[in-house]
Amino acid sequence: MTSLAVALKVRRLVQDDATLRMLRMDSLPLVAGVLETHLSAPNATMPTHQLHDLLDAELDPLRTHLDLSDRTAKGFCEDWRQAGLLERRLHGESREEVYALTPAARQGLRLIEQLLEPRASVTESRFVALLTALHRLAVETDPDVDRRVAALQAERDRLDERIRRLSSGEDDLLDERRARERLEDLLGQAADLPTDFARVRARFSQLNQELRRRILTDEGLPKEVLENVFRGVDVIESSDEGQTFAAFSRLVRDPAMAASFEADVRAVLGRDLFTDLPASVRSTLRTLPRTLDDGARSVQDSLTEFARGLRGYVLSQEYQRDRRLHTALQEALAAAAEAAPATRPFHRTGLDMELTGMSPRSLGTLTLHDPREFDVGAALEEAEVETVDVEALRLLARETEIDFAELRENVNGVLADHSPVSVAEVLSLHPATQGVASVVGLLSLAARHGVIDDDATDLLRWPVETENSETPGSGLPHRSARVVRHLFTERLP
Repeated sequence: MTSLAVALKVRRLVQDDATLRMLRMDSLPLVAGVLETHLSAPNATMPTHQLHDLLDAELDPLRTHLDLSDRTAKGFCEDWRQAGLLERRLHGESREEVYALTPAARQGLRLIEQLLEPRASVTESRFVALLTALHRLAVETDPDVDRRVAALQAERDRLDERIRRLSSGEDDLLDERRARERLEDLLGQAADLPTDFARVRARFSQLNQELRRRILTDEGLPKEVLENVFRGVDVIESSDEGQTFAAFSRLVRDPAMAASFEADVRAVLGRDLFTDLPASVRSTLRTLPRTLDDGARSVQDSLTEFARGLRGYVLSQEYQRDRRLHTALQEALAAAAEAAPATRPFHRTGLDMELTGMSPRSLGTLTLHDPREFDVGAALEEAEVETVDVEALRLLARETEIDFAELRENVNGVLADHSPVSVAEVLSLHPATQGVASVVGLLSLAARHGVIDDDATDLLRWPVETENSETPGSGLPHRSARVVRHLFTERLP
């Protein structure tokens, strides 16, 4: 390419790419802070009204440190949606509108994270992985069977030699520096997974739109698409992207592969080299198998939804109505183009049309008026004002929220006698006054401030309140569950 060709290509990228648009925003600190805090988790979605409420509550303290306009949370979210950073869609069977990050937004957050916490990219483990992948590609694409057999025999000989050295005590363990280097590479790849899943889902959405556009705009009906749909073949799942993802999904959900994966994660977390890993890193590794499975499941659900939607669109004959509308619009535009040189835009046509007070951006935003939707039922009666007991309010709050203050006091009290202390020991000395809510609260505190021993388990017990019980106690029936051991090692803040 010439310098001009490269410059023009980059200029087009700067104009069209949503990630670069995000990095050029004056409000980038706000964008990164909000999206990283609320939507950066793998496969994360959030109801639109919930994100609006959370952001509205945060805007006042943010304005004291950032130069922000007087826009509301809803206005900011709409700006980010139009900029290609937020995706607004219906969620599953509930049909509730939710926000999710687009691939461009995830890539932008990833770039910011790499700038804030740079990691070495030229590492031994990455070079070894590159050589290994290149060697496998060379072997598995070699048409000469003899050379492939020779390569496999050489690999077997290397394994036999390593087994001999291990048996004789000549091969040492991986040193700490190289082990941590490989762990950092693994964490870097894990951090890219949410972006990859979002990109795959966006590609399926784009393919769905392309197929629908072909049905409407191609001359004559796209026969191969309709024939596949009428035969019951999901065209999107049969595409190259669909088949590639299906192979990945089968691999992730293979029971043997999943069991081996989880066993390897537990083994790595149990090594003495990694006992001092931060809680966030241990959590990332521990949840990595579930992240892969949830990501594959989310994309598969979207793929199924797109494929079913396309099939229903064709089988319901809706495409015929849309094709007629599209043809009518094209004819109107063609007639307008022909009349434009001879007819001025303000020329009177002799036709009158009443305009409404609103200016919809799309006909899809218009809905028919249904009076039944505005029937609120019987008139509301004014209720008498009653005096509420403060103790009753306190009990109501305990029924709806976990009393973390009480749990922290219990844990710190036990830690004053000895350390470390397990969740089971805390419950044996301080029974769960809120039932299973107290157990969940203790496990949450231990996961956040303590350590988890994957090699041991504890039996946790909590009382079950009945209609006749007033306060939990030893006389109540109990339930129990065996969980991985959670330990508190220091006082809770």
